[in-house]
Amino acid sequence: MATVGTIASGGEANLIHRAANVALKEDRKLVLVPRETPLSTIHLENLLRVRRAGAVVLFAAPGFYHGAESVGQLVDFIVGRCLDQLGVENALVPEWGG
Repeated sequence: MATVGTIASGGEANLIHRAANVALKEDRKLVLVPRETPLSTIHLENLLRVRRAGAVVLFAAPGFYHGAESVGQLVDFIVGRCLDQLGVENALVPEWGG
């Protein structure tokens, strides 16, 4: 959440922050995958700020509806969703309804 807070405020303390801010200012795809929980009001407000700025917020919370049989398949679910957001074809997770 420290990274999200820095990005939300426009700060740049390292290369990750700089790359995220450049992606937002140039209307490029930025996918943020937070893993913290529970979320405070400050976290939620910062996530809303980055979302309004154009970022995609995709939580590292796998769906259990696809019948995963291993931890690796749960990880593949999140990675597949991230790749989908970036427009990268993959076969990690079947398309919804597919």
